[in-house]
Amino acid sequence: MGEHPGSQWLLPVSEYSGFPLEMVNFLACQLFALSSGFCFRVYLSPRRSHPRVRHAVATLLGVAFLVFCFGWYSSHFFAVVLANYLIIIQADINNVHRYSMVMAMGYLTVCHVSRVFIFKYGILSTDFSGPLMIVTQKITSLAFQLYDGMCRNAEELTSEQKMLAINVRPSLIEYLSYNLNFLSVLVGPFNNYKDYTDFIEGTHISRRLRRDSRTCNGKNGYHKSPEPSPLKAVCQKLLVCCGCMLFFLTITRSLPIQYNVQPHFVSQAPFITRLAYALFSIQAARSKFYFAWTLGDAINNAAGFGFSGMDEHGKASWNLLSNLNIVGIETATSFKTFIDNWNIQTGKWLKMVCYDRAPRHRLALTFILSALWHGVYPGYYFTFVTGILITLAARAVRKSFRHRLLGRRSLKLVYDILTWAFTQLAIAYTVMPFLLLAVEPTMIYYRSMYFHMHIISILAALVLLPKVKSKAGAAKTPSHASSAQSPHDLCNNNDKTH
Repeated sequence: MGEHPGSQWLLPVSEYSGFPLEMVNFLACQLFALSSGFCFRVYLSPRRSHPRVRHAVATLLGVAFLVFCFGWYSSHFFAVVLANYLIIIQADINNVHRYSMVMAMGYLTVCHVSRVFIFKYGILSTDFSGPLMIVTQKITSLAFQLYDGMCRNAEELTSEQKMLAINVRPSLIEYLSYNLNFLSVLVGPFNNYKDYTDFIEGTHISRRLRRDSRTCNGKNGYHKSPEPSPLKAVCQKLLVCCGCMLFFLTITRSLPIQYNVQPHFVSQAPFITRLAYALFSIQAARSKFYFAWTLGDAINNAAGFGFSGMDEHGKASWNLLSNLNIVGIETATSFKTFIDNWNIQTGKWLKMVCYDRAPRHRLALTFILSALWHGVYPGYYFTFVTGILITLAARAVRKSFRHRLLGRRSLKLVYDILTWAFTQLAIAYTVMPFLLLAVEPTMIYYRSMYFHMHIISILAALVLLPKVKSKAGAAKTPSHASSAQSPHDLCNNNDKTH
């Protein structure tokens, strides 16, 4: 694809290690961000530095990372952020959320389309879409929270919307810092503007300690405790990163996804072998997401950002920004459980800007927004549609059989083992197109699998869903008429499932 647009300083490291230069640059920036995070917390703490200084340093480092990794392509970030800031300060405040959504999502979609139709899927060295997706989340969420704080009555807001509402337009340095700070500019995670400004101003931890103190009626003395240190949480997350990196180097690289559609393998290997390889290659592919998201979480924690309060044991929890729960993912016994523990912050964003606000067709609109945000690769849409189909079938099976097995412990154990195995196989089947991207390899894979999950899901839905609905209709009383699924569940069912 030509010369790499980012910095060439680490080219010798790339050549020596065998890793692409963009991967080396990304890792170098994240490791520098980790050390900078510690320095930011110690030497630029709110007690020592004015918030404007913290904003400026965070922004300058973030801009430097973008230029280092993407060269002139980093201008895309600056363009969309500055354009949306003009919307924030100049547009009618009653429509600022609409204009920002159209502008940010429109720009992101144009970039997604260019990846597919202009660069023909081969834009690895210049792929700035990942960071741009995070910036889009921040731009749109801030606009909606500003609308909540300045245009809506308190009675119209949910408790969460009240907590996150913004009643003053941000200054330019605050806006740039929120969107481009070095802590999350490359890989996220997404965070809310109010949480970020609390962190910059030094009230992030104390507010949550006070909230815990009120919740516990002050009995645990949290309000008198010194601010907890993130060091233990950072070390634990870095250990996870090391394990994921080791797994990637030893296992993931030996199980390439593309081998699933290699002609000789598809034509010669038995079905069970193809099924097993698909399962293990998909599980192995998760390690790079585990690594990147956990490292991003650790970087924020190192700077003192991400404190979520005290857990039930009275210990500090630093999971406010965590994007995944690895144990929850690997032990999931349902499609929904898997998704609830994967890309958590994106699920919250979808709920915040779409599901909670759509007057009608909430599920469909949330699905459309999620699909557009992820991109326009055909494989993504195969994954989304297949995921919805399998989710509906899995719910029908669960509601039809699970209650019959809860009485006996041995049967419940067998049921959990079977549903775990089925969930892992279903995830591998559903997620494969997300990694294959194009239509042709996706169809090769599904034909090699005889479309078995599609067929099983359709049959289960056709046979069991009518029975489940009839039982639910017979059991429903007026007092239970509104007891539908929670918005969070529905949003996550349509969230990213790769």
